[in-house]
Amino acid sequence: MTKSTALAVLIALSALAGALSAQTPALSTRALADTASNNPVVHECDAAKPEWIFCDDFEADRLASYFEYSDRDSSFERADSIGVRGSSGMRAHFRKGQVDAGSLRLAFGKTPTPYMHPVDSGTAIYRDVYWRVYVRDDSTWTGGGGDKLSRAQVLVSPAWAQAMGAPVWSGGAGASPGASPGANYLIIDPYSGTNTAGDIQTTTYNDFPHLRWLGAVRARTPIFDQSHVGKWYCVEAHVRLNDAGASNGVFELWIDDYLEAQHTDLNWLGSFAGYGINTVFLENYWNAGSPVDQYRYMDNFVVSTQRIGCGRLVPADTTSVIVH
Repeated sequence: MTKSTALAVLIALSALAGALSAQTPALSTRALADTASNNPVVHECDAAKPEWIFCDDFEADRLASYFEYSDRDSSFERADSIGVRGSSGMRAHFRKGQVDAGSLRLAFGKTPTPYMHPVDSGTAIYRDVYWRVYVRDDSTWTGGGGDKLSRAQVLVSPAWAQAMGAPVWSGGAGASPGASPGANYLIIDPYSGTNTAGDIQTTTYNDFPHLRWLGAVRARTPIFDQSHVGKWYCVEAHVRLNDAGASNGVFELWIDDYLEAQHTDLNWLGSFAGYGINTVFLENYWNAGSPVDQYRYMDNFVVSTQRIGCGRLVPADTTSVIVH
């Protein structure tokens, strides 16, 4: 196939991609291929990089590092031989009808309460953070993405009031009003807990009446449909908070190192600067409950101040084709 023919096919596919946010992110060459080789590394944390705030490959028991670990009646447990390349990892067991199958909640930087014990010195105010986790569902997985997967946040009070949130979850029921449809896809769905000037509006966690939803963008690959489940996916997200008085905040999502969703014009916080990004959650929360008994697996979780990539020993491939 010639380059011009490939580009024509790519443009045609993008026209059929379905309802998305008004923004059009950079469409990567992933649209022409199935899962890329994402090269997971066993014992990844043994070679942690200086820019990494936290690493958990689950080969050692680091569960005490999280300020909250919920296993929901043994539904979310560290286990041998279920991670990447047969290593250790986390296994989430959704029983039929189960809504909450457990979570891992990590804190770092300046936090509003000692309960959120940070994994670093607890003094930094982070404004630019990446997080990555490998995810695999059963080969017989059904029902879409199961809603909540991960999120980064700025928490500003002991009641967990949110100044902003950057969830990576699946489309469909449970997403914010106006979110792109399609439960087989991941979406990025940013929200703010401040007004546009930067005054905190929220008083507690998930204070929905006081959140500003900033516009969902759907990823390009339906990783939860029957032709894609059963494989490991490297899911990486990036948040950069906006400068005071500017709408230049960023929220990006890569799957297997391909850029699949992007916002570049966000007013996350107005001029608020009291706290930075200080939490990342890994979640297994299905709003309507799982339709059947099934399993999800996670491994190689990293939080960083720079791009992480998918375990390669060379720079990540982020080649993209811009479609206008």
